[in-house]
Amino acid sequence: MIDKLAELNEKFERLTALVSDPAVIAEQSEWQKHVKARAEIEDVVLAYRDYLAADQAISDAEAILKEKGDPELAELAELEIEENQEKKEQLEQQLRILLLPSDPHDKKNVILEIRAGTGGEEAALFAGDLFKMYSHYAEKHHWRSEIMDANYTDIGGIKEIIMLIEGKGAYSRLKFESGVHRVQRVPSTESSGRIHTSAATVAVLPEAEEVEVDINPSDIRIDLFCATGPGGQCVNTTQSAVRITHIPTGIVVSCQDEKSQIKNKAKAMRVLRARVLEKMQEEAAGEEAAARKSMVGSGDRSERIRTYNYPERRITDHRIGLTLHKLEWVLEGELDELIDALITSDQAAKLKA
Repeated sequence: MIDKLAELNEKFERLTALVSDPAVIAEQSEWQKHVKARAEIEDVVLAYRDYLAADQAISDAEAILKEKGDPELAELAELEIEENQEKKEQLEQQLRILLLPSDPHDKKNVILEIRAGTGGEEAALFAGDLFKMYSHYAEKHHWRSEIMDANYTDIGGIKEIIMLIEGKGAYSRLKFESGVHRVQRVPSTESSGRIHTSAATVAVLPEAEEVEVDINPSDIRIDLFCATGPGGQCVNTTQSAVRITHIPTGIVVSCQDEKSQIKNKAKAMRVLRARVLEKMQEEAAGEEAAARKSMVGSGDRSERIRTYNYPERRITDHRIGLTLHKLEWVLEGELDELIDALITSDQAAKLKA
């Protein structure tokens, strides 16, 4: 590990020199490439330098102890060794995590899809609660969110909603949210007070760039139709809604959130690229199925991952066995305690592997 870190440190110094070179700065595309490469290893290099500083401090303090001079100075040296030894151990663990292969999608924006599952109208109301939860979470992290498409029920529930979340680290924080979310509560329509169990599915997709997913125009079919639901005079009068079918995969995406056909088509294409990328990843991951199952979650949207129990104010993540009695807080977007635990568990599994 130390040899690998030393190599990264040398690479960082070379890149630092390059991004300061006027000749390289003049070639903006080349300069940006070096800036990006430098940023990718900066955290691990800075941690490595702190590790080296702690190691040097221990060596200096040990040299003082060997001199067997001033007892007071020797006592300070022992304290210095103890403090830096602890710091060194923490940095070593941090460096092991930083050296783990990173997910290439971690820095991407997110296409988040929520669909009502079993439970009828109650499931649709719960899907609406999940939408509010993720919207609040995005706000707390100063991420921008935008509804791409939505299908509501008559009493305000959500049959399906697709939202774009743009912001630094959005995918890295939300990628473990894919799966079945189950709710246990007394529905507002239940007169006998009996607890019902309903579910909604969440899919978190990294937004795909055009260069990653090349969609041939001849491979898609575009259908136009009149939007439905709230929207004023434009509803049912103009063909602003767009349905795109990707013929090779059979993936179908609809968008009717905007009054403009052009805007709906642009949104639908963003969602289509994300879904095609997801399908490509699923096929590529077939060979790594066993490895994926050993991690926190495979991202499989059929996997039951979490239960929200209203009577007990309890939320349980079944993948890591974590239970919190903070249901109201979580539904208001306070998800970090859950997400941090999931990330830590995933890192531990990768280190073990």
